[in-house]
Amino acid sequence: MSEQSLGRRATIWLAAFCAGYLALAYIAAPGFWTWRERGFRAQHFEMMTRTPQGIPGDPINIGLVGTEKEVVHAFAVAGWDTADAVTLRTAIDIGESVLFSRPYPDAPVSRLLFNGHAQDLSFEQPVGNSADRRHHVRFWLTDSVGDDGRPLWLGAATFDRGVGLSHDTGAVTHHIGPDIDAERGHLIGDLTTASVLISTGEMTGVGPTKTGRNGGGDPYFTDGAVVVGVLKMLP
Repeated sequence: MSEQSLGRRATIWLAAFCAGYLALAYIAAPGFWTWRERGFRAQHFEMMTRTPQGIPGDPINIGLVGTEKEVVHAFAVAGWDTADAVTLRTAIDIGESVLFSRPYPDAPVSRLLFNGHAQDLSFEQPVGNSADRRHHVRFWLTDSVGDDGRPLWLGAATFDRGVGLSHDTGAVTHHIGPDIDAERGHLIGDLTTASVLISTGEMTGVGPTKTGRNGGGDPYFTDGAVVVGVLKMLP
């Protein structure tokens, strides 16, 4: 191989290395740190919900960046229903749904507190003919925002596997399935299939645990991460 060819090849390799370095140092790495250091990375949240009595509830395991309208639209497209408010009428309706296997896709969910206030939005996806078993998630609006200025919503997604008595208080409640990471994955999967997400990333949640218990005394295990999805903007 001639000296001229070797010089040309070295020049090409040097140019490729420089281009790769520039892309990594000035595009990919800053993008990573922007995600890592954006406002909601500042852990001023206790990544755990609580019952009105102050008992630790379901851990925060999911987040969305978007407006309220975009969050509601995303769940509608993904085939999830907005849960009804808890009233005497809806409490009777959910009881009849469970006892008589009647469909109630908008059945209410109980109130949990995060940073001192009850959930702002809640959604569910029934499994079977009653409100006995369902995928469901609660969301709380935070004062943090994504890079595009839209708000961050933090949520707790769990699977209701059946109705029973709370192990802690004896009250009638839904019992959750222990694998809350699987429920987080199911929800993100539905939103991905519905093509309403721009991207996803992770932030630190409660941390790994194999012996967690929620407000009803139900055991759960988790890797402790919070998956955050950035929603597509509506026109």
